[in-house]
This record gives sequence, C-alpha cells and structure tokens, in this order.
Amino acid sequence: MSDLVDSDLPSEPTRASVAVAVPLGIVVGIFGISFGVLAAGTPAFGPAAALFMSAATFAGSAQFATLTVIAAGGQALPAILAAILLNLRYLPIGISVAPSLHGGFVRRFLQAQLIVDESWAVSARPGGRFDARVLVIAGLILYVAWVFGTAVGLVTGQALGDPRALGLDGAFPALFLALLVPHLRTRRAVASAVIGGLIAVALLPFTPSGVPIIAAASAALIGLRR
Repeated sequence: MSDLVDSDLPSEPTRASVAVAVPLGIVVGIFGISFGVLAAGTPAFGPAAALFMSAATFAGSAQFATLTVIAAGGQALPAILAAILLNLRYLPIGISVAPSLHGGFVRRFLQAQLIVDESWAVSARPGGRFDARVLVIAGLILYVAWVFGTAVGLVTGQALGDPRALGLDGAFPALFLALLVPHLRTRRAVASAVIGGLIAVALLPFTPSGVPIIAAASAALIGLRR
C-alpha cells in the first residue's frame, strides 16, 4: 500500500479510510450485481466479456452504456464511442487530482487507475486537494466490490431476473446524492451543483447518452477555480 501512497497532506488513518469506503463498496457491489445480471441476459455480450470489462475498465456508467448499445443490436464501434464519451468526465477529474499525487510515473499511473467518482469524492479535501491514501484505499475496495458484484450477477442472473424489479437501479442515484451533499458547503459548490444539474436536464432530451454528463461536468470548473 505504501508503494502507492505518497502525500504531502496529513492523511487519515487506514482504519478511517476503510470505514468511509466500505459503505460505498456495498452500494457499488450491488450495482455490479445489476450489471452482471443484465450482461447475463444479453447473449451478444457474454459472461466472459462482462467480467473482463469490469476488471479492465472499472467504469460502471461506461459499461452500462456499452451493454445498452450491444443489447439493442448495435455494433462494437458505437458501443466503444458511448463508453469513451461517458468517461471523458475523468479528464477534469484527473486534472483536479494530479497535484495531490506524487512519485514516479508508475506510481502515479497505478493511483490514477483507482480514480472513480466515489474515490474522488471521498478523498477530496478543502482547498482543492486530495488525500492520496483515502483515494487508493477507497479505490481498491470499490474495485474489488465492482468485480465481485459483476461475478455474482453473472452467476445468479437467471434467478434474480430484472434488477429493476428489485430496485437495484436506484442504488447509484442514491449514492451520488449522498456523495454530493457533504460538499455543498459553499456558495460556489452549490452554484456548481445547480448549474450542472440544469445543464444536464436541459440537454437530456436532445443529445446522445453521455453528452449531458460531460456538459454538466464543466460546471465543476467553477468549483476548481481559486
């Protein structure tokens, strides 16, 4: 773990980091089950592809977008483009985290693989900085939960049926709301959230999947300005 973590910020103890990440891991695992169930019911996708994608990509929204395109009879290229479009939000996220990561290229590269929406949110600190230890620990827990959840969904897909009937599709919106609220402490943060929400809602009826998210993420630049 120490090979991945090097920060000039006072870091939370490992136990505290785990305590923050485990509840998120449970929700992410549930969402992973949902992905696995849907993938198991999509013959054109297949269990092996779903499990490999979860292990190699580790990006829930992009994976669901890819699965949706494939399930609708789409080809590989549109599916890949949908995933890339959704993951473009990691450009501003990566830019915001970069100053808080230290060490050589390999260490920073490995740390970057653990940056997802949840690990980014829980590792955020005042002044636009990030706790590298929390980022890494949370990222590892979330990664294991996501891959394990996918595997469970693939195995139990036939028994569980449509995950929407169980309410599993509501897990992620609830999680993102829980991540957002603690950061709404300043007018600038509230402005970022409101503007981002308005942009997403305005574009949703007229643009392809992923575009509203990318456009809304631009509102975060307000919060990043110092």
